[in-house]
Amino acid sequence: MSEQVTPLNQVGEIGLIRLIQDTITLHQPSTVLGIGDDAAILAPPAEHEMVVSTDLLVEGVHFDLAFCPLRHLGYKAVAVNVSDIAAMNALPTQITVSLALPSRFSVEAVQEFYDGVRLASEAYRVDVVGGDTTASRGGLVVSVTALGTVARGQAARRSGAQVNDLICVTGDLGAAYLGLQILEREKQAYLADPETQPNLEAYDYVVQRQLRPEARMDVIHMLRDLGVTPTSMIDVSDGLASEVMHLCAASGVGATIFSDRLPADQQVYEVADEFRLDPVMCILNGGEDYELLFTVPLSDFDKLKNHPDVTIIGKITEAADGAILATKGGNAVPLRAQGWAHFGK
Repeated sequence: MSEQVTPLNQVGEIGLIRLIQDTITLHQPSTVLGIGDDAAILAPPAEHEMVVSTDLLVEGVHFDLAFCPLRHLGYKAVAVNVSDIAAMNALPTQITVSLALPSRFSVEAVQEFYDGVRLASEAYRVDVVGGDTTASRGGLVVSVTALGTVARGQAARRSGAQVNDLICVTGDLGAAYLGLQILEREKQAYLADPETQPNLEAYDYVVQRQLRPEARMDVIHMLRDLGVTPTSMIDVSDGLASEVMHLCAASGVGATIFSDRLPADQQVYEVADEFRLDPVMCILNGGEDYELLFTVPLSDFDKLKNHPDVTIIGKITEAADGAILATKGGNAVPLRAQGWAHFGK
């Protein structure tokens, strides 16, 4: 029995919005009015500042529906925006979700996408308060705007790093990039032989890191519990080396990253070896890990040195020293941003 497929023109934009609205549950006291009017109404807490971030995801550029399930895409679209809010040391509160939909999409496909949005909004306690839908003559386009709040003066900017600060990163790196290599390889195998079944079981960790990343809101809560306020912070979306250089440029400082301190899952080394790739290159330049890179004063060392979710990978230096990678052999190699290029050739 075939699955039901309902053309979008059968329900129209208003009907589609009503279907989406029926799946939304509100969590935030700052949401006065959500979906259903010309605009949402929000009431942020007193003595707080609003932070806002928008990401655009374009089919064929940022995702491939040949191997990215719509539910995972919906979840990821929310998570990557929440990650930007987390990188400001803020708490996410609301999101808007807009879609440009190709004619090949059905109502059921849109509902599957919003299943992922709903799961992520519940996981991060954010309210979907609006958005838009329109037709696309090309591929699927997803735009998510995330809003959050932070106590006045407590936002972590890229420009706050100071000489002698510790450089820290959460979780592990490189897995999302290698997950993409696996998915691309299996796609090519399928195109060559449609009878081929994807072989993903041995690569579960790296594939999940690519398809369904998590925003590290848990770390933001942890830092507050420890009484640690980052002097600067950024999320690792374009690659660690690129993000370190962003912090250095914004703060007017240099940085030393120690190669033997770079955190990675064992599967990263195994898959990198399979593809004959340098694992350090994957860790430094892979991108899409959505971990948090941040700096803290040296006085916070004891609070973080043994934390299982945080690795101290380097230190902030004088600007004249530049951004370098210190290797196990004692060499100093200039860091190069070789990760995602938004307007690359």
